[in-house]
Amino acid sequence: MLDALEKELHNMIVDTCRVTDSPQEEPSPDAPLIGPDSAFGLDSLDAVEVVVAVQRKYNVRIDARETSRQVLQSLRTLAQFVRSRQENASTITPAADRPSAQGSKPDGA
Repeated sequence: MLDALEKELHNMIVDTCRVTDSPQEEPSPDAPLIGPDSAFGLDSLDAVEVVVAVQRKYNVRIDARETSRQVLQSLRTLAQFVRSRQENASTITPAADRPSAQGSKPDGA
């Protein structure tokens, strides 16, 4: 059974990759996303579209080729990646909230 984020990612993949032969049943969260065993029938070009869509929608960065292979193994691994990046981002102070060195004057100036 898919959790809320996995369902959201599932729907985004179906829309982004224009999947017409989506499985009737809800796919397993551990089923392969890309390749011949993919329930969606996705190939490497679709993988690029998924990476771009995820990066835009969730404001996360999927960098190296090896990282993207690991992240795109299944809906579960993709959701875990998005969650981990969003949790890391929430612990970082946004640049607008950080004190700026620009425009500050040294004492006595």
